[in-house]
Amino acid sequence: MLIGFTDTAFIARLGAIPLAAAAFTQGVFGVFYVVCVGLLAGPGVFASRDHGAGNEPGCASWLRHGRALAIVISLGAFGILALATTQFEHLGQPPEVMAIVRPFFLLVSASLVPALVFQVQRQFAESVGRAWGPMIIILLDVALNAFGNWVFVFGHLGCPALGLIGSGYSTLLARLFAVLTIAIWLRFSPNFARLRNAAWSGWERARFAALLKLGVPAGVMLLFETGAFGATALMMGWLGAVPLAAHQLALSCAALTFMVPLGLSLAVSLRISRAHGEGRTAAARAIFVGALLSGLLVMLSLAGVYTFAGELITTTLTSVREVSSLATQLLLVAALFQVFDGTQVICVGALRGLTDVRVPAALTFAAYWLLSLPLGYGLSFHTRLGPRGLWVGLAAGLATAAISLAWRFWHKTQEPRLI
Repeated sequence: MLIGFTDTAFIARLGAIPLAAAAFTQGVFGVFYVVCVGLLAGPGVFASRDHGAGNEPGCASWLRHGRALAIVISLGAFGILALATTQFEHLGQPPEVMAIVRPFFLLVSASLVPALVFQVQRQFAESVGRAWGPMIIILLDVALNAFGNWVFVFGHLGCPALGLIGSGYSTLLARLFAVLTIAIWLRFSPNFARLRNAAWSGWERARFAALLKLGVPAGVMLLFETGAFGATALMMGWLGAVPLAAHQLALSCAALTFMVPLGLSLAVSLRISRAHGEGRTAAARAIFVGALLSGLLVMLSLAGVYTFAGELITTTLTSVREVSSLATQLLLVAALFQVFDGTQVICVGALRGLTDVRVPAALTFAAYWLLSLPLGYGLSFHTRLGPRGLWVGLAAGLATAAISLAWRFWHKTQEPRLI
């Protein structure tokens, strides 16, 4: 997410049109990326369970199967995104934006392959309690991307100023660096020596089936949520380049702070799965409540930042007055929906740790597609709220998802045998 935020910060200096092109790209790419991450939710959950049960060969096998699945899924997704570039003129977006977006879109889409393979390896490291290594690699990755943007976007160190396309090159190179670095770390770090030496029983169809059985509903659930955000970006484009650029600016800020509850969501998922493998199923509620209270404390604090420092944040990121003014108004709505967004993602992680993904998928569909999008469209195009109406619709959908998913988890953990 820091890579996307860094790209936005540099592209914002190029003007409203390149920023709107970045908004369109990140909106579409974000849907595919998050859905694919959902499809690949299984390796971490199953590896954590087997690690808790002391099954080292099984734990290591999930990494190998997860990598293979990530390569297949990411190549398929890139093919779909590349094909989609031939249909951009039918999406009703500003023509000046569509005129420059395709090369940047293809470069960012190509980075999906290393990004997803990295995610599987990161999940595996975290599932066995080694979370610091991936975090350090990601921070180096972000620094490399920022440096690449400085070099390629504006033209430094003898490189020509490539503008928007330069940011795409930087993103692709940074994600290639990350996936290669974490692969080398897993291969040579002594922390994984016992897992590397574990017996390898070859490729197993049952493991791929288990990964898809968990991953497909999880991916569908994330599709409903990120699809709603992607549809919101498309509707913002119907309102013009300035609303679309402001949407990207505000959403980049909200998405960056969303990483805190998302991290808690990943942690609670692995902790509950590991507790299940260790036979401590009764600990699920305590793990969930601890994560939820931590997330609420952080998100309420960040809501205060967006309420009182929103204008300072947006004017720092862009000098286009119309964009910064509208983005400030959107951050006021974000102050509210951040709390609900953080709650629902922690609930999703807790339910995934129980391998409960089908009913949550139905709940998220109702929250985002039956409530959020119709409400946002009505408020935006049939009231004076305009672009703010779309974000009010998102807030309503996130609140509904948070309440229903929390109820689902509490219901599932009433009896330990249900876990």
